[in-house]
Amino acid sequence: MAKGDAARRNNALSATFSYGALDRPFASGSFRWVAKGTYTDGERRGEACVCKWFKSGSVFSETFFSEDIKAIHKTIEIVQDWNDEGLVDRTVRVNEARVWTFEATSRRAGERCLVEPFVENYQKFNSNSGWCDRSTPWPRVMQALSHYSYHKSHGELLLCDLQGGCYQDGVVLTDPVIMSKDRRYGVTDLGSDGISNFFANHVCNEYCRAYWLKITNAKSHFKAVPGTTMRPYHVPTRHTRGPMTIQE
Repeated sequence: MAKGDAARRNNALSATFSYGALDRPFASGSFRWVAKGTYTDGERRGEACVCKWFKSGSVFSETFFSEDIKAIHKTIEIVQDWNDEGLVDRTVRVNEARVWTFEATSRRAGERCLVEPFVENYQKFNSNSGWCDRSTPWPRVMQALSHYSYHKSHGELLLCDLQGGCYQDGVVLTDPVIMSKDRRYGVTDLGSDGISNFFANHVCNEYCRAYWLKITNAKSHFKAVPGTTMRPYHVPTRHTRGPMTIQE
């Protein structure tokens, strides 16, 4: 890995997934299914990969994919800064998922999915609602990384919902969430309330720094749970408008 390069890339242009793997996904998150396959070309030929698709909503919609990719790219930027500052003696990397399309010969022809390298030893470190695992060192490092992201961005955003796999020389992250003041990163971006919620539950550990920015007297707005919390966008409506009527 080049110095400062936190991205873990596909380095391939094609992969194969069996019908069985797609019909019976081996894992799922709060709103995505995950199937395991194998790269068929490039530097990762023969290595394991995964494809992820949404449980609901149109598989042809660009919205969810673009928000995911935007959050991933911002996460890579934050993690590169973390690595470059040498705050711990191991490396953190981020799976850089890409949007791929199933070929015309597939039963899912034309459908889109996210493809990225397979992560071994998967575990969840923290969530976007304030929950965190404090039992072992790596989860505490990840909690410190979340705190660091707030400090590094001058209080504008917070990296969270950290999950991935622990390896001998570091950690690989996947499916991160970015929370921002203006909610620019999609439905898992809980905005200023989510950022406040993080600090309402956060206790600085040995990997945090005393000089890092934080919210004092932070308020809790969400129940702290391990899963990913979603908050739909609000649609303003005139109060003078009456409710819909439903005819049975």
